[in-house]
Amino acid sequence: MNIIYDIQTDTLTIVFTEAPVAESDEAAPGVILDFDAAGNLVALELLDAFRRVTHPQQVTLIIP
Repeated sequence: MNIIYDIQTDTLTIVFTEAPVAESDEAAPGVILDFDAAGNLVALELLDAFRRVTHPQQVTLIIP
């Protein structure tokens, strides 16, 4: 899994798998879901991330 914050575009992307994206859907305004050909979620993209996420440049990994 990769988490990418692009400060130039203020976009936060979480990539779950490196499968090719076959389809994208805007689940809510500014929330893009990318799917592979089998319908599995490949990535999640947040537009205008700075106003949606506290500290988008900072990631905390929690493993219970």
